[in-house]
Amino acid sequence: MKIALNGTVMESGEAVISVYDHGFLYGMGLFETFRTYGGRPYLLERHLERLAAGCEAIGIRYQPDAEALQKMISTLLAENGLTEGYIRLTVTAGIGELGLPSGDYERPTEFMLVKALPPHQEALYRDGKELRLLKTTRNTPEGAIRLKSLHYMNNIIAKRELLASGASASAEGLMLSQEGLLAEGIVSNLFFVQEDTLYTPSTDIGILPGITRQRVIELARQRGYTVREGHYLFEELLAAEEVWLTTSIQELVPVTRVTDSKGGSTVIGSGVAGPLLQELLLAYRNDTEEQQG
Repeated sequence: MKIALNGTVMESGEAVISVYDHGFLYGMGLFETFRTYGGRPYLLERHLERLAAGCEAIGIRYQPDAEALQKMISTLLAENGLTEGYIRLTVTAGIGELGLPSGDYERPTEFMLVKALPPHQEALYRDGKELRLLKTTRNTPEGAIRLKSLHYMNNIIAKRELLASGASASAEGLMLSQEGLLAEGIVSNLFFVQEDTLYTPSTDIGILPGITRQRVIELARQRGYTVREGHYLFEELLAAEEVWLTTSIQELVPVTRVTDSKGGSTVIGSGVAGPLLQELLLAYRNDTEEQQG
């Protein structure tokens, strides 16, 4: 596969990052994942705004060049024979001395990876997936809000627990906060519905402020729905009429079965995607088409 390292396209096997890069030594780095529609990355500006704000918060001097990155995405798609792609843009702190830094990181490393999107399975958006409660709790963020950082051990531990649990192959794991509040999935944000009101855990719990999450909130409010961001318990999720997950890659995916940590399962609603999810998924996809012009 061809990748881009500091603006240069090369074979992935030729890419070299120093062992003194503080992204490697101390996990000082951030990343964004997003996908293309019609060859153009959806909500790129928002992803880059989040990335830039995160870099500023941890002292990495980095300002993304949206135009250059758009061109690089097009180049990498073409170089890898793809018309659409799953994109990961990573910024690390760059080379530093062994030991903690005494100032800001002035020369960050930027690299971009692409791969094919997973095969589209429209049945998933009708039949949904399992969401399984994990014993692994969501760790607290390193700073005031959770950044999409290279500190990913909590998510990997949660994924290992999910794989060992006997959950279905497509299942997502659900983490609670240390206080026992609904937090988020391993790689997703969480929504549920009761009486035409849409609920989602608030970012002060320590969840990632997802780009897709925020766009879905906006689309719901534009259509007159009440959206509440707050603190909720697992029992409230089990009583929901609809549940779904959001990610930049899979959009809005219904949850039709929730499994507790002891293996007991609850069917959500009628066992298929609910009407509010269907309405918002259509609105979301229409939004992606408008981007393509």
